[in-house]
Amino acid sequence: MARFLHTSDLHLGKRFGNFSGDLPGRLREARHAVLGRLAEHARAHGADTILLAGDTFDTETPAADVRRQALTEMAHHAPIRWVILPGNHDSLQATELWAQLAADAPANVALATEPAPIDLGAGAVLLPAPCTTRRPGRDLSAWMDDAATAEGAIRIGLAHGAIQTFSEDAATSEVIAPDRARRAGLDYLALGDWHGALAVDPRTHYSGTPEQDRFKHDRSGVALLVEIAAAGALPQLKPLPTASFTWRTLDLHLLAGDDPGPALAALLPELHARRQTLAKVAASGRASLAARTTLGAEIACAAPDFAWLDLDETGLATECEAGDLDRIDRAGALREAANALLAESADASRSADARAIAAAALARLYGYAQAVSQ
Repeated sequence: MARFLHTSDLHLGKRFGNFSGDLPGRLREARHAVLGRLAEHARAHGADTILLAGDTFDTETPAADVRRQALTEMAHHAPIRWVILPGNHDSLQATELWAQLAADAPANVALATEPAPIDLGAGAVLLPAPCTTRRPGRDLSAWMDDAATAEGAIRIGLAHGAIQTFSEDAATSEVIAPDRARRAGLDYLALGDWHGALAVDPRTHYSGTPEQDRFKHDRSGVALLVEIAAAGALPQLKPLPTASFTWRTLDLHLLAGDDPGPALAALLPELHARRQTLAKVAASGRASLAARTTLGAEIACAAPDFAWLDLDETGLATECEAGDLDRIDRAGALREAANALLAESADASRSADARAIAAAALARLYGYAQAVSQ
């Protein structure tokens, strides 16, 4: 029997430059801490190997502390074995990185830098397809078809990149054959690149990143515990929770006349969970200027409870009621600005983003005017 953990896309050292304050540091530390959680799962489930299917590091030149501390953490969890595959972010083109890893790697860390079989023990053989460059331009898993292994060996493929239409890089052209597992007689093909767990077929899976790093997949990170009873047997998979942060897109649909306060409150997670949550409220439908002002104020009030909370008003149209603009000003520069913003927010010739910006600006102007008048 083969029993191992399959994970990928740790992106250690990722900077998270789109956030501010101490959040980027917290997110980077969470990515390092996931190594310990992976090892805990491996021990708890009797797995002696953890397969890292590419993009262990976020760049080809990770800082020395990122690289060294990752290897130190892996060494701490010996005898669990870690197998690191070069991905597109940390490809073999980064010769200095892989030379440093080879020099510093502890005995329980194997670098899958050659398309050659690796004996995993217990009758299992790993067939890795390391990324030679960021965009190799070919299917690097093709060599597995003709790879010789002992009769009765459990054949496990390890690769990183797009398969079918699943890719984190829209420009990717080196698509892995969707039937590679069948062609190569693989009992299991462990893939990296797609950041959400995804089954391509019963023998081919993306593990997804163990610690979310974007809103795209909108699910908590997991690692896959894989068990294969014997060559030819279907793999049995169990997702294991690994994430410390939760990323969520919360859809808030409003109708004209709705009070956004209760609707928003029903969407937001429990108070105790908010510190580890990054949430984006995607508002849609129609709302009056007063409702938009209320929504913005409610978001601002709740934001300090969260790791990060933001409002996306791109899909929210403004229902301008009679007298709303008069509440900003009846004449003068403020009224002219309000008229212009209302016209821009309803101008179909403008992009959705431009209309949303104008509508949001009009709501802020309305809010300021109301605050001043009170």
